[in-house]
Amino acid sequence: MMKFVGYLLALCIGLSLGLIGGGGSVLAVPILIYVMELTPKTAIATSLAVVGMVSVIGVIPHWRQGNVNFRTAAFFAPTAMIGAYLGARIADLPLITETFQLICFGLVMVTASILMIRKKGKSSETQAEVASKQYNLASHWLAIPLQGLGIGIITGFVGVGGGFIIVPALVLFGGIAMKEAIGTSLLIIAFNSATGFWGYLSQVELDWNLVISFTVAASLGTLVGAYLTRFIDAKNLQKGFGYFVLAVAVFVLIKR
Repeated sequence: MMKFVGYLLALCIGLSLGLIGGGGSVLAVPILIYVMELTPKTAIATSLAVVGMVSVIGVIPHWRQGNVNFRTAAFFAPTAMIGAYLGARIADLPLITETFQLICFGLVMVTASILMIRKKGKSSETQAEVASKQYNLASHWLAIPLQGLGIGIITGFVGVGGGFIIVPALVLFGGIAMKEAIGTSLLIIAFNSATGFWGYLSQVELDWNLVISFTVAASLGTLVGAYLTRFIDAKNLQKGFGYFVLAVAVFVLIKR
């Protein structure tokens, strides 16, 4: 019964990735720990594998809709990949315990939930303000690789893809639309997760049957989520999802 619940929740992971370009691994890690009964480090590595593969599948319908900015991804992804591998290797240090990783994961979830809850709706900027932002956009390109490095380290250390930070960063610093940021985020998460997972290969032993079956379930959710973006404004969903993530974060910190 619990495994059935786990796979049902895997569909929700995919829906989150497809609809808002993030939140998948924020859900995946606690599901793998508390429902599928994996150890924290194994859950993080499994999450990276699942979310990485699901993101590759999920980016396809976004690309077909013209919502993937490869130029922006090329600026963001390289430093993010380096950071993800470094984060995974930091997790292997003797002084890093699984309890400490879970506490860090819970704090990242709290941060993610606050960012989602406080996210503003449609911008009320004037045309002059938009023009000014576009004029100064060149100065923001330095911020993209730096953010990528920081998000990558978080990805590798606690197994969170970072879509909840990547999407607003792409909108603010990349100057791209929300739907395009969601599709681009999935591509970046795929690269992040791949290098983060590589960093964990020597640390854990994975159940590949679980990885594959969880990926299939989540992928179905991602394809449905990507399709629904044609009809649903992701910004309308983020606040409610943020409160849900906050509740899960409190649970993780209590149960650590």
